Amino acid sequence: MRGGSPVALAALLAAAPPAAAAAPQGVPVQSAGNPLLADGRFYSTDPAPVVIDDTLYILAGRDEAPADVNDFIMNEWQLLATRDPAAGAWTHYPAVATPEGIFRWAAPGRAYAGQIVKGPDGRLYLYAPVLEANTDARDGFAIGVAVADNPTGPWVDAHPAGPIVSQRVPEPNTIQNIDPTVLVDEDGRVYLYWGTFGKLRGIELERDMVTPKGRQIAVTGLTGFFEAPWLMKRKGVYYMLYAGNNAGPDSPCTPTLYHACIAYGTAPGPLGPWTYRGTVLKPVSSTTSHPGAIEYRGQWYLAYHTADGAGGGHFRRSVAIDRLEWDDRVSPPAIRPVVPTRSPQPVPPPSRNIAPAATPAASNEPIPVRFWLRALNDGATRASPLPPEMWGSASAANPPQQWIEYRWPRPVTVAESRIWFVADDAAGMAPPARWRIEYWDGGWKPVARADRYGTAAGAFQQTRFAPVTTRCLRAVFQAAGSTGGNAGLAVQEWEVLARRPGHATPPTTPAPSCERPR
Repeated sequence: MRGGSPVALAALLAAAPPAAAAAPQGVPVQSAGNPLLADGRFYSTDPAPVVIDDTLYILAGRDEAPADVNDFIMNEWQLLATRDPAAGAWTHYPAVATPEGIFRWAAPGRAYAGQIVKGPDGRLYLYAPVLEANTDARDGFAIGVAVADNPTGPWVDAHPAGPIVSQRVPEPNTIQNIDPTVLVDEDGRVYLYWGTFGKLRGIELERDMVTPKGRQIAVTGLTGFFEAPWLMKRKGVYYMLYAGNNAGPDSPCTPTLYHACIAYGTAPGPLGPWTYRGTVLKPVSSTTSHPGAIEYRGQWYLAYHTADGAGGGHFRRSVAIDRLEWDDRVSPPAIRPVVPTRSPQPVPPPSRNIAPAATPAASNEPIPVRFWLRALNDGATRASPLPPEMWGSASAANPPQQWIEYRWPRPVTVAESRIWFVADDAAGMAPPARWRIEYWDGGWKPVARADRYGTAAGAFQQTRFAPVTTRCLRAVFQAAGSTGGNAGLAVQEWEVLARRPGHATPPTTPAPSCERPR
């Protein structure tokens, strides 16, 4: 570990003059519900709640990616504060800190998920993953520690010699060192966990909050751990919340690789051993998920982020908060599943698209876990979609023909359809060489008088045909050829249009196949 002894560090901090920078001014925000900052002027992500002086604060990163740019562009941290979460009265403190503004050894940008905790000395400590400006490490992410007397700052480097965790310190590693979470236990002992991409590490720190104490551990036992650990304690039991991904059609967490749930485990001690306990929050509208949980005035809360802000997306996320409840009838006490809430939304305008009322199906079920069948009729198209935002079929041996299907609970009359193909040369996916629409009438029959079957990618291809009344409709694709055989297929959205606008209600139970007797 680089840096001085705990005694020398304490002397350095005690002797350091207070910074002259003025604290950022708070802006009142009246939230109608989730997300807390909903108008799209500020996106907020990776929430880390903390209670200071009877005020609930949420530290958050700020997403600044332009629309349809798939990158985590995050240059600063911000705060939200309230004394009445139920009333929706918050104060927003933008730009409370930046990586390069705190750490001389840090590069600008990449202000990823941090956490503020109160140390045994009563001061506040910010654990922040940042990029080192000059490093020979294969991955430059490292964890620095800053100290302040107020959550809005000014924050100063608590360990000016450099990060306390990197690929070099406290022990050499090959993981990406981000997503720190810290617990100061009742006895004043301090514990740090961090990690991502399925690798979770933990270590005890000295009471100076920066010096490792003992060896680090590699955590096992938390099923599907991907990233975003959150360490906490309740009634003598240690809990670890985390973003989980153990994808599959029957997964209790997530059906696709790119989505995440919030799962949790428990341990009898702060360094384990950890036992998986279940899912706290199902996947939300953003592919990533990030938990932060805390008790405030006798009520526990779960903070997380979604893509539900105006103009939001997977790289333009917004913090949300909901009550978290416990089941104390079991041992250890279990966290009850959290049902995400959202502020009241306007009634959508009438639409001719009745696809949302259908149950989608496909010839390649169970589909590969990097794709998502429900994306077919979620009403969203994007210029730069991620894999779960489409149905797809790319595999090592693509068949020459495939289909997707809609099943309605009762017959519908339609005469028009729009479909959005995806092309991705790197993934071996191309629009079909040709395709057609079929309907069920005691057997599958092609629709009559179809005017066109366009195959261009990146825009809706519209087809009009003679009206049909049916409960099941298919789009049948003939794969394009490729060097290795048949190209894979992908569809981002498939709309089916009724004659008159209305409101399509998503089914509460899957509609049955037309090929089986009802």
